[in-house]
Amino acid sequence: MGWIARSRLASAVSAAGAFGVIETSSGELDAVKGEVAKMRDLTDRPFGVNIAQAFVRDPAIAEFVIDQGVKFVTTSAGSPTKYTSILKEAGLTVYHVVPTLAAALKAVDAGVDGLVVEGGEGGGFKSPTPVSTMVLLPLIRSKVDVPIIAAGGIVDGATMAAAFALGAEGVQMGTRMVSAAESPVHDNWKQAIVDANETDTLFLNQRHSPALRALRTERTTRLLDSEENVFGEFGNAMALYFGGDMEAAIALSGEVAGRIESVRPVADIIADTVREFGETVARLQG
Repeated sequence: MGWIARSRLASAVSAAGAFGVIETSSGELDAVKGEVAKMRDLTDRPFGVNIAQAFVRDPAIAEFVIDQGVKFVTTSAGSPTKYTSILKEAGLTVYHVVPTLAAALKAVDAGVDGLVVEGGEGGGFKSPTPVSTMVLLPLIRSKVDVPIIAAGGIVDGATMAAAFALGAEGVQMGTRMVSAAESPVHDNWKQAIVDANETDTLFLNQRHSPALRALRTERTTRLLDSEENVFGEFGNAMALYFGGDMEAAIALSGEVAGRIESVRPVADIIADTVREFGETVARLQG
């Protein structure tokens, strides 16, 4: 969610009663600092920050996040031992994103407060050996006692209820929010998600780490069988994200794009998800 999960989108999420998270994976820490300040002008609801370790090389990133006064952090794309202690010593709550059981056990041993368990059907940066949410979530739940947020394949109340049935206490939406009305990306990208079938994502870079799940385009189709690290051909992200050129770079997306039928306001997405979650649980109880 680099460049995407900034104040416009994250504040809409928090204002709607969920929990917005500001990105750092863009590496633009001065801009991120400004986005955190904007968040406080846009909403008085809680929000957090993600530290994507593979993409933020500044060793002072933990101190930077602490200095922003946020109380909740997710760490991802790296070892949970790197920042957990310093963040927790400063009083922050720390969740680590994990794609495997081994990673989950390592994170719990490192002292994290909770996990974001991310199935391989989700979009963006992935483990080169993906495991679906249906398999990964209950496996990790059976081995750890910390709270779990499920990610990958979550788009509505029914999938939220399924995640809770498998052991989660919360859910995270990526692709659904990329395509939301308040998302800052170009309408061409949002429309490509809406138009996508359930088979219209490709899993790239499997011979390297991280791998990528992205929309099927001429660029991603060409890169599918590449033995080279595709980050070298990622392309011009700004021309895609904000210029709308779908061939300019790799358009990251989860398989759940095949279930997204329209661009909708964040508040409507969250309200309908919560309503449908309650209806689904009631139906199952009945």
